[in-house]
Amino acid sequence: MKISLNGILRRIKWLTVPYLLILCICLLIKIIYTREEIYFSVNGVNNPYTDFLAPFVTDLGNGWTAVAIAAILVLFSYRKALLVASAFAFTSLSAQIIKHIASTPRPKLYFKDQLIRIHFVKGVYMDMYDSFPSGHTVTAFTLAVLFTYWSKNKAWGILYLLIACMVGYSRMYLSEHFFEDVTAGSVLGVILTVIWLYWLDNKKFIQAPKWQRGLLNQTIK
Repeated sequence: MKISLNGILRRIKWLTVPYLLILCICLLIKIIYTREEIYFSVNGVNNPYTDFLAPFVTDLGNGWTAVAIAAILVLFSYRKALLVASAFAFTSLSAQIIKHIASTPRPKLYFKDQLIRIHFVKGVYMDMYDSFPSGHTVTAFTLAVLFTYWSKNKAWGILYLLIACMVGYSRMYLSEHFFEDVTAGSVLGVILTVIWLYWLDNKKFIQAPKWQRGLLNQTIK
């Protein structure tokens, strides 16, 4: 059965409605404060506990996390595995293209004359280039949209949104990205994933019974 774009948006409204509110707040912050003010406000609030946790949180938006999720889903649903793998490929490739076009410096390079003011987390590799947008944030929001789309209890979308926001915040906390990188990454993740769902999940082949099963469920009852 073909699902409309409005149908997809209705399925994920528990994520998109609060997300739009958060996005408006983010845009307001960007209008009121400068890049430097926002960066040092985030960077200035740190402690050993968040230093320890932030790298683990940020890895939730790592490309290998999406690959691992797709591999696990193959056991239960070929359709869901394909949607995760292909949506990740589509959104991350789009982000990488924008990164290379924008070619903006990351915080460590941008603030190279103020490094003494910056709190860096020990053991974290610091990239210097291609800051805009945040690829980890794109992936986190891509996964959040997909899991909300599939959830029977759509209110879980709030939790998935919070996790995605935590990934975005961790990118700023670790001085890997700026506020606008993360904000743009979230927008790309949501919009591109919705577009991809509308295109791929309406294909006739993916709705076939054999695509609903996985390696552990070879028999359709």
